[in-house]
Amino acid sequence: MVAASRRFGFLAFTALAALPAAKARAQSTQVTTKPVYENPAEEAVIVTGTRETGKKARESLNPIDVISARELARTGQTNVRDALMQLLPSVNHQTQGTTVGALTDSISLRGLSPNQTLILVNGKRRHTTTNIQTDAGPFRGSTPVDIDMIPMSMIDHIEVLRDGASAQYGSDAVAGVINIILKSADHGGAISDEAGAYSAGDGFTENLNFDHGFALGSRGWLHAGLSYQHRERTDRTGVDTRTGLRDSHWIGDPLSDRISAAINAGYHITTGIEAYTTLTYAHRNASTFQIYRLPSTLPSIYPNGFSPILGITENDYAATVGLRGGNFLGWNWDLSSTYGGDRTNIGMQQSANTGIYAATGTTDTSFHLTDSASTQLTNDFDVKRSFKPTFWAFPINVALGAEQRFETYSIGRGSYESYTLGGSQAVPGVQPESAGTHSRVVYGVYGDISTHITKKLQVDMAGRFEHYTDFGNTEAGKIAARYDVTKWFGIRGTVNNSIRAPTLAEEYHTSATVTTTGATGELAPSSPGARLLGANNLKPERSTNVTAGFVLHPLHNLDIAVDAYQLDIRDRIMDGGTYSGAMAIAAFEANGRSLPSNVSLSGVSASYLTNAASTRTRGVDITGNYRIDLEQNGRLTLDVALNLNETGIRHTGTNTLGRSLLNLQQIAYLTTDAPHNVLIFGGNWTKGRWNINLHEMRYGHIFDQMTIQQGTNAYSTSVFAPYTAHARFITNLSVSYAPANRWTVTAGANNLFNTYPTRVPYAATYYGQAKYDRYGQQIAFNGGFYYMNVSYRF
Repeated sequence: MVAASRRFGFLAFTALAALPAAKARAQSTQVTTKPVYENPAEEAVIVTGTRETGKKARESLNPIDVISARELARTGQTNVRDALMQLLPSVNHQTQGTTVGALTDSISLRGLSPNQTLILVNGKRRHTTTNIQTDAGPFRGSTPVDIDMIPMSMIDHIEVLRDGASAQYGSDAVAGVINIILKSADHGGAISDEAGAYSAGDGFTENLNFDHGFALGSRGWLHAGLSYQHRERTDRTGVDTRTGLRDSHWIGDPLSDRISAAINAGYHITTGIEAYTTLTYAHRNASTFQIYRLPSTLPSIYPNGFSPILGITENDYAATVGLRGGNFLGWNWDLSSTYGGDRTNIGMQQSANTGIYAATGTTDTSFHLTDSASTQLTNDFDVKRSFKPTFWAFPINVALGAEQRFETYSIGRGSYESYTLGGSQAVPGVQPESAGTHSRVVYGVYGDISTHITKKLQVDMAGRFEHYTDFGNTEAGKIAARYDVTKWFGIRGTVNNSIRAPTLAEEYHTSATVTTTGATGELAPSSPGARLLGANNLKPERSTNVTAGFVLHPLHNLDIAVDAYQLDIRDRIMDGGTYSGAMAIAAFEANGRSLPSNVSLSGVSASYLTNAASTRTRGVDITGNYRIDLEQNGRLTLDVALNLNETGIRHTGTNTLGRSLLNLQQIAYLTTDAPHNVLIFGGNWTKGRWNINLHEMRYGHIFDQMTIQQGTNAYSTSVFAPYTAHARFITNLSVSYAPANRWTVTAGANNLFNTYPTRVPYAATYYGQAKYDRYGQQIAFNGGFYYMNVSYRF
């Protein structure tokens, strides 16, 4: 905390020292404001969910949110994921992982898996992380796009399509699409420094963001940005009942350093052809503690006990190059190639292999656990044009495209000492039997046609065919319609379907985690161990999505949208087929995995990803925005957003042994682990040099079936401890002041009143340490975060 205080002081001193010079340069410039009569988000031209040119968000046939860079910055959040969660109640994530899952930020829509939300950057498909979510919980097995690898300084705005769009973008756009649009101005920019910490005095975080645009002669432009984040650990671990001390520190955010950069550029080769490129690169080092081992574990090496440290080194990169032009026989065209990948090296420090020590009297304390990589090469060709036939009263917009995608996923073996004779403490390395490189090719074609049937009725139809070299063919279709009853009231709806093929990581990943008394493992569905537990090969998910709603603009400064949805998913892929005891150990052994001798038989469990169930998700999204001109008192924008969401299970599958694929805990992960209602409301007030942003967030209750950690039913996979996390309110406040032209100083708080979730039952706390639900999708358990930000616009 001393270091945090010094950094706060340095930040404040730097800002104050610069103010006199800034005031001198700007003494003749006044900050002015003018009334806002339109919602900028509603007036924004969108590129997501439509192939038309010049389509505004206000006119969209699909429910879509447009989030500006200014709105993201006002949240005070240190990453894109948490900023979006503060603005959109339909965006959610798992609260906290404890192994490698804690090192990647995943995001999802409408309570579904991150694998069912497609992420685009400038309209191009983004590659996924190779760092699979291995922690228990609803997102286990997912390999999301880590959007925090994209520098926040480079984001111009984000378009969030809250509707299935597989027919337009690919089979994994089941829940929706998040399209991150990068800055493209050829001038100007900004630099900002934000520092903050939690109320508990830990988790000091500093974010430095910089971007600037440049003209490339008279024909081109380039915008570049850089972001750096340092985040220290948080610790919300309870007192260890084994020792009566706080000597375990494994519950909390990891220590992390991340640097990311991006370049977005274009150059007109001719007046009608533009060459363009987008480059991103990010490097991250992160580490997190594992469960404390008592001194009796290995007294000759760790006389005071030890907490293994799991660490990751990650490099993430992507490059898009392309040509685009217009008026080639009347068609606009775009030819591009995007190559991206994510590479990780995972290791363990401050650990030991007790099996090797027992056999030889010595052991390493540092281990290489695995290295993994995922890559994606996507080649796209798209054409579109607007026809004005004599036989039709309205323009007909046509878009056609083809895509070829080459995907790879590899997982490397750990060092011999990391997996033999029980492996390294906490997380053993990957054994040779589970290592390998896998690949596939995806070919796709699509067509899209939209027009008005009457002046008030418009329709959009899309179809897509894809061929996977490992799963065969998939087809998707979508029809959307909107009828504008009046200029201020319109109704809209969509019907679409999708077939989502499993990811390569879902097919082939394997992992294990070892505690002081037990072990859990995720087995590749096609592995011998999973087959022993009744696993089948994974099948594609099939889904049907229906939305219906209306948009209302009764006043020039009031916008309301209501959209209801129903999403049916058949053969949904999730963690299942869980076995414990002797069968789990036999499955581990079949896969070549040995376990430490101190692990009890009842404490061992194993599972695999499977087509576990058919589900139905129903919900409603309601958004409202009201802008008030207060004249000499400034301007005020009031907004509200509500998401109602509920998932039910329509069918549960069985494995080859005739046993249900889901237990009570996994059913709860699907149906009650996310709040059925999330409400965000508040406002933004601006007057002269002042801006105040205040929002309240309410998360409904969640219900979990938690693993019992002690007593007769410890580690049972059929008997659990019921847990209800009661509804919680969170207040977010920021106050900004512009002391001089171009300068802004902001002080703020996320979770102003330091609200924590409901504590879990003592039986589920693991020696009293895990006080909060680590797998729920409600509020985080770090408490209040307080920060200060200084920014300068070029």
